[in-house]
Amino acid sequence: MGERNSGRASGAARDRRRSGNPAVRAAAERRAEAGAPPRITWRNWVGGARLRTLPLAIAPVAAGAGVAHMVHGFSWTLSLLALGVAIFLQIGVNYANDYSDGVRGTDKFRVGPARLTGSGLVKPKRVLVTALVFFGLAAVCGLIAVVLSERWWFLALGVLAILAAWFYTGGKRPYGYAGLGEVMVFIFFGLVATVGTVWLQTDVQTQEAWFAGAGVGLFAVAVLIANNVRDIETDRLAGKRTLSVRIGDRASRILYVVCVLLPFAVPGIFLFAHPGLVLTWLVLFAAIPCCIIVLWGKTARELIAVLGLTSLAALAYGALLGIGFGFPIL
Repeated sequence: MGERNSGRASGAARDRRRSGNPAVRAAAERRAEAGAPPRITWRNWVGGARLRTLPLAIAPVAAGAGVAHMVHGFSWTLSLLALGVAIFLQIGVNYANDYSDGVRGTDKFRVGPARLTGSGLVKPKRVLVTALVFFGLAAVCGLIAVVLSERWWFLALGVLAILAAWFYTGGKRPYGYAGLGEVMVFIFFGLVATVGTVWLQTDVQTQEAWFAGAGVGLFAVAVLIANNVRDIETDRLAGKRTLSVRIGDRASRILYVVCVLLPFAVPGIFLFAHPGLVLTWLVLFAAIPCCIIVLWGKTARELIAVLGLTSLAALAYGALLGIGFGFPIL
């Protein structure tokens, strides 16, 4: 009971420090003195959505839309619906991970921003319902896209995507705890999201879609590796056998560098046919510093900064790849 009251007091203290409003500070002090739990605000829920990961949902759709434009199959409506699926699915994944890791007790070992479930800020059921709501929104966008495009087999793909999102950390044997998270991220946030965006709009088969999906997928893997390198020790304590836990710190950092730099081979392969892809190499100005920090960085703060910067680099890469394919500079 003493630990619980101490945790509540520290939560209220955080509220007090984070607010410049005297009235809010006074209320936080009263809650601390009364042993009341910290007040939940919209900022807690926004934090649970992990907005820094959303560029990973936008990047493959941007790249896929560019390829669709290249083959004269682009549709604003279908592209925006694909974007809705990707964003809602990403947010749903984040809340589902918050719920699953929290109820398993995994998050009590982690460093970094507090999670809704693991910190006790929100009841697990509310976090689960929130995750299901966003999965539902993704399903609605996907269903509308299927009806408009008449590509009914996308329904099966949508079900697979939601199942993959849930079983990353959910279920009795989550694959994220078995070192397979990077593989599934590459498949669904790279190949499936990019090629799926193209196939939703056109029947034309292009190798550009697969290469673009692979490049974007490698960036998504790099973000996950940056996150897991930071959490190697705490994940090991929690019994979470991520790929980074399995191969170790140094090998994980080297793999991160490979995943960040290898995508830049894609514009090189297609540069003669699509000269506009040269702009994609501008992203190296963000990618190279990230690699330097990951190779020699020591603190969790540095890796958290790399995570956000890599995510933004992925968005820039996907967007410039889409522009290079869809709007060639002659």
